[in-house]
Amino acid sequence: MPHWPAPFGRDADPLTQLVIDEELRAAGVRRPVNPIGIGWAGPTLLYAGTAEQKERWLWPLLAGEEFWCQLFSEPGAGSDLAALTLRAERDGDHFVLNGQKVWTSYAHIAQWGILLARTDPTAAKHAGISYFVCPMRSPGIEVRALIDMTGEHAFNEVFFTDVRIPADHLVGAENGGWELAKVTLGNERVSLSGEGALWGMGPTADDLVGLERRGGVGGGGVVNGVDPVMQDRLVSVWIESEILRVLRLRTVSAVLAGRAPGAEASVRKAIADAHGQHVMDAGRDLAGAFGMLRGTGTGATWSRGFLFSPALTIGGGTAEVQRNIVAEKVLGLPRDP
Repeated sequence: MPHWPAPFGRDADPLTQLVIDEELRAAGVRRPVNPIGIGWAGPTLLYAGTAEQKERWLWPLLAGEEFWCQLFSEPGAGSDLAALTLRAERDGDHFVLNGQKVWTSYAHIAQWGILLARTDPTAAKHAGISYFVCPMRSPGIEVRALIDMTGEHAFNEVFFTDVRIPADHLVGAENGGWELAKVTLGNERVSLSGEGALWGMGPTADDLVGLERRGGVGGGGVVNGVDPVMQDRLVSVWIESEILRVLRLRTVSAVLAGRAPGAEASVRKAIADAHGQHVMDAGRDLAGAFGMLRGTGTGATWSRGFLFSPALTIGGGTAEVQRNIVAEKVLGLPRDP
């Protein structure tokens, strides 16, 4: 994480970070897969963690020794996250947790989780929430698998029954968790809006067009050989990808000018999610019968991406919530009732 402050990073400005990213790509080097730890738990700890918390959790995270998950959503608190009900009650030098989380990616393999819990049930719903680091191997935590329609196990339900976590795992002030949640969600929306069509991973629109130029997603035909409607779809998908690339550059330019990315992160995520679905829909259609294959190979790539893509406009803040943020924060429209 070159842009993190020393000693955890290189204090790299955005321009230097872009150069480093280009060099990594040129060398064929991929960043490690620990999206929640690197993408939003780490930045939140840098923002609000104590010196001891940073020293304890950031080094193993950067070394790839510890994996992280995010314990935010609940059955009754998804888009309206502040409606969460999982309780954390103070008991001496511990907090005791009871409740449930859902759609927790990688909870079954994570050592740590960033967690929101209600510590003051009498306060207004945004004011009674605290932010914790939760040890996922604690007694009383039960993780149940949720298999998605790709057949893969990434999501989980997590149940807490009298789970005791040390009070020094509280990040920031007690009942001050909502402000930190907004920091985390802002980093999440930036992290989920990378170049790949599947939340920054997987193929891009350029990959799709390039494959078709070279002989077709399914192994035959070229762009000039597909019907005019498909040609128009490919052009539209490529235009979307260019718009997203320019928005990314605008975000970097804002940081270079000393401004923090704000609601534009929601703009980019709202567009990127629909774009990912458009890329995968076109890839599936171009793959033809190959698109029904599972396992490995080009056809399987588009088949899996097509099945995964409906999640894009839901995870990390629904498309509707992103548009509300843009409407209220950028356009100055009244709050959604």
